[in-house]
Amino acid sequence: MTNFLKGIVVGLGAIAPGLSGSVLLVIFGLYQKTIAAISTIFKNFVKNLKFLIPLGCGILLGVILFSKLVDFLLDNYEMQTRFAFFGFILGSIPLFYNEVKKKGFKPKYYALVAAAFALGILLFYFNSDLFPEVTNPNFLHSILLGIVVAASYVVPGIDSAAILSALGMYDIWVSSLADLNFAVLIPAAIGLFIGVLAVSFIITKLIEKCYTITFSIIFGFFLSIIPRVLNDSCAIGLNAKTIASFVIMAVSFVLSLLFGKLEKANDKSEESEAVTE
Repeated sequence: MTNFLKGIVVGLGAIAPGLSGSVLLVIFGLYQKTIAAISTIFKNFVKNLKFLIPLGCGILLGVILFSKLVDFLLDNYEMQTRFAFFGFILGSIPLFYNEVKKKGFKPKYYALVAAAFALGILLFYFNSDLFPEVTNPNFLHSILLGIVVAASYVVPGIDSAAILSALGMYDIWVSSLADLNFAVLIPAAIGLFIGVLAVSFIITKLIEKCYTITFSIIFGFFLSIIPRVLNDSCAIGLNAKTIASFVIMAVSFVLSLLFGKLEKANDKSEESEAVTE
């Protein structure tokens, strides 16, 4: 039940601009367990399913529930909503940075972070003319849609909303979820399944062989998508809307930090119980 409830919140990361589902998995202490279960699903099939099914059902329910909410908030309170997401992301930076440093971090790795950050800026901010907006997706478009969303869950810091926006597919993704357009969602689910298996296997191998390098690159990409959360609707002025937006951002920032501290305390408790047993 705990994993199911956490999965509902993680589902928000699939559709919220700038908020990555995989980062939420890290914050909730589920990331390493999830990719390990996926990459070895056929080796310990029953055990892995007992972990993945409640988490996956929660994520699916979260995506369906939050798609309508986010759609409504972006239509009616876009500035306040984007500042809320911005606060959540800023609050997750310290936890993510600690994850990068977990197995040793040397100054030379900052070069990898910077390179990944520069590449992310190039990909997410200067390619608007490369991919036109998709308004009537075909079967292959929908498969790609699922693969991209899968990658955003498996790779921490990769925001599906940012990538889908860059590929011209974000609007069709949100509207398909909100309207339950199964002509798009069914092939997207196929792509999601393929993408999760393939990307999780690759990431698991990379983490096993070069943990710090892999997470340094991922961290750089994560930092590069943060400015994208705020757009032209977030113009700052001396008005109540701006004040409300900054208050919401501060609350979101604090909540994100608290989530991180709670999960750290939970991890330490679980480690102590394991040692005792």
